[in-house]
Amino acid sequence: MSHPKPAVLALEDGSVFHGTAFGAEATIAGECVFNTSMTGYQEIITDPSYFGQIVTMTAVQIGNYGINAEDEESSAPKCSGLVVREVSPIVSNWRSTLSLDAYLKKYGIPGISEVDTRALTKKLRVDGAMKSCLSTQPITDAEAVRRAREWHDMAGSDYVKDVTCAAPYLWGADEAARYNTQYLPVGTKGGATVTPAKKFKVAAFDYGAKYTIFRKLVRHGFEVQVFPATATAAQVREYGVDSIFLSNGPGDPAALPYIHKTVTELLPDFPIFGICLGHQMITHALGGTTFKLKFGHRGGNQPVKNLESGKVSITAQNHGFATDPKSIENRGAMVTEINLNDQTVEGLRHKELPVFCVQYHPEAAPGPNDADPLFEDFYRMVEQRKAGKI
Repeated sequence: MSHPKPAVLALEDGSVFHGTAFGAEATIAGECVFNTSMTGYQEIITDPSYFGQIVTMTAVQIGNYGINAEDEESSAPKCSGLVVREVSPIVSNWRSTLSLDAYLKKYGIPGISEVDTRALTKKLRVDGAMKSCLSTQPITDAEAVRRAREWHDMAGSDYVKDVTCAAPYLWGADEAARYNTQYLPVGTKGGATVTPAKKFKVAAFDYGAKYTIFRKLVRHGFEVQVFPATATAAQVREYGVDSIFLSNGPGDPAALPYIHKTVTELLPDFPIFGICLGHQMITHALGGTTFKLKFGHRGGNQPVKNLESGKVSITAQNHGFATDPKSIENRGAMVTEINLNDQTVEGLRHKELPVFCVQYHPEAAPGPNDADPLFEDFYRMVEQRKAGKI
C-alpha cells in the first residue's frame, strides 16, 4: 500500500491547512470558494463558471459514486483545484467509469483531502473568498502563502475568453447531445415524452455554458445555434434566429465591455433570456452595474422569492457578483426576484421589451428543478413575439 502524500492549502491572510494529496501532482493558485451542494461534485468541477477557482465542498465525503461520461457539464474539469474533508475510499455506482482521484489526475487538477472544511468555510464566510494556493508537491508553507498573495484578483478578470467556444456551431451535431432524452420535456402524450411541435431558433451565447443548459433548451422546443462570446450582433443576425440566450460564465461581469456592447445592440430586436453571467450582461447592457459579493452563492439550496407572485423557489447557484439594484432604477427594468438570505437581486424583467433574466441556474445540474418552468416561459415569450402579440 502506498503512503499518503502531503498537500497544503494556503490563503492570502496567512492561514495554512495541511492535508492529504489526491488528483494530480501540481501547484496552482486561484480564488478559494465553497459549495454547499450535497451531491453533484462532477457537474460542479466541470462547470466553466468555476474557472480560476479552488472549490471547497462542504459535504463531508466526496467521490463515492465516481465519475461518468453522462454527467459532465463541459469537456473537462474547469476548476483549478478541489478541497474536501474526505475522499471516499470506495467508488460504487453502475454508471461510474472512473474514480474522482483518477479523473483529476487525468486532467492535471490537484486536490487536497483531510482538511477541516467546516473551519475553512467559516473563515471564508467571515472574511470572504480569498486568493489561495493549493499544492500537492513539496513546498513550504511560506512559499504557498506567497503564491496565494501574488495571484491576481478575481475582480477585473475576463475568464470568459478562456472557456467560450472557438466558433459557432449547431448544438446536436456533436455526441454530447445524445443525452437530451434524460431531461424533462414540457409535456407528455400517450405516456411518451414530447417536445413542442414548432421549433424556434435561439442564438445561445457561450460565456462558459454548461451542457445541460443546451439540453434543456432543446427539450423545451428550441434549435440551439451556439455562438462564442466574441460574436457580434451582426453575426448573430445573419443566422436568422428568433431569440437570444445568454449563458453562465466565470470572472468579473464588469470586465466584459465587448459583450455589454453586443447585448445592448440585440436588446431592442429579440426576446432574450439570460442566466447567471447572462443576467449580469443584461444588467450592464441596460446601463447598470455589478459588485463583488463577500463569499458568493454556490450550492443547490438557495431560496429565491418572486416579488410578483410571492412564490419561493429553492435554486442552484454559482456566482460571486451581483446586480446593484439602485443602478438599474429608471433603466427600463424591474427587480422581479430576490435572494432570501441576503436580499440581493436574483431576477430582472424589462418593462417594455421581451427580456428577462435570473441570477441562478434553472437547468439545475446539480440541484432542484423548481425553476425549470422558466424555459417554458421563454418559449411562450418567443411564440408570442412571432405571433406579433408582444
